[in-house]
Amino acid sequence: MTDILISDFIMVLMIFLRVVAILVAAPVFGHKSIPVLAKIFLSIVIAYIVFMTVDTKTVTFDLNMVALTVYAVKEIITGLIMGYILNFVFWGVAYAGNFMGFDIGLMFAQVANPFDDTQNNVLSEILFFAAMMIFIIINGHHYIITGVVASFSVIPLGKYTINQSVFYLIVKYSFAVFTIAVKIASPIMVAFFLVHIAAGIIAKVIPNIQVFFVFQPLKLGLGIIMLATTVPFFIYAIKILLHNYENQLFELVKAMGT
Repeated sequence: MTDILISDFIMVLMIFLRVVAILVAAPVFGHKSIPVLAKIFLSIVIAYIVFMTVDTKTVTFDLNMVALTVYAVKEIITGLIMGYILNFVFWGVAYAGNFMGFDIGLMFAQVANPFDDTQNNVLSEILFFAAMMIFIIINGHHYIITGVVASFSVIPLGKYTINQSVFYLIVKYSFAVFTIAVKIASPIMVAFFLVHIAAGIIAKVIPNIQVFFVFQPLKLGLGIIMLATTVPFFIYAIKILLHNYENQLFELVKAMGT
């Protein structure tokens, strides 16, 4: 009876470590405004539910300190990878805001991002929090919990998860940050590239003109107009990207289970 209780406790503990690692690294759940005790309590509830549904007969652990430490590290790595991968789309959107803000001329005003303790321009923060709101509207936080529960049927407890396929997918998804940024910021970047060419031509034709004082208000006005007209495109693009990352998370979990 004692051996059964110990093995059940160890199994719940391993499930808890994976769940809490995902919640700490994942967007929304990992924000500092959510108390640590709330994250721990939610992780315990999810771990208990998973324990009641997982097939305990197929999972065995070596009851010694070294082996249990290795199992715990494996579960923490598994959870951190699954939660960390979901942040790439938000970083890509924020990076796109940096591109657009630099062209428009908003780099002078820096604001703090409480999510990752960084300072970006205003436009970058607006896009970041817009992506966060869209993520909540499309029930992305529900999908994180669903993915956590489903991962235990694909990745057995205590299984080593780092392999060549996982490394390849992490590099692929991290590279997508720059691709996402360029795709979202491309309308503004192309338009202001032409504006900068026009400014250079005018500066050569009329050397006495103060190009900065003439074009800075023009860039701000043009940027605001273009942002207002491309807001539906931004919302649609961010929504599609978030939906795509749901499929990519499933692909990552599948690769970690092989």
